Amino acid sequence: MNRFLTVFGLATLLAAPAAWAGDDCAVPMRDWQPRSAVAAVAQAQGWTIRRIRIDDGCYEVIGTDAQGRAIEAKLNPGTLAIQEIEFEDEDSGHDGDHQDSHGDGHDGIQDGGDD
Repeated sequence: MNRFLTVFGLATLLAAPAAWAGDDCAVPMRDWQPRSAVAAVAQAQGWTIRRIRIDDGCYEVIGTDAQGRAIEAKLNPGTLAIQEIEFEDEDSGHDGDHQDSHGDGHDGIQDGGDD
């Protein structure tokens, strides 16, 4: 019994990094929408596309929004749902505002502040 538990425990530890390394958008390639559909979604949002690439298993649109702000938007490749939008702060060279798929910009993190 102890040997079984040891082997099971080692197998679990070895499998864990594979789960952590998973893609943000786990969609089989056969179910992906074409890049032209991604471009259509971006244009419908009023975005100007500079580049469409694949990052962490998701489509990523790099460009500007309707207000001219630099953005990086992550889309689910199967549904083309917007997963995340980052508004780039070009003056300081780092990410500015961040909006997750919940639309509240907090990534699900609750502020326990004393407001």
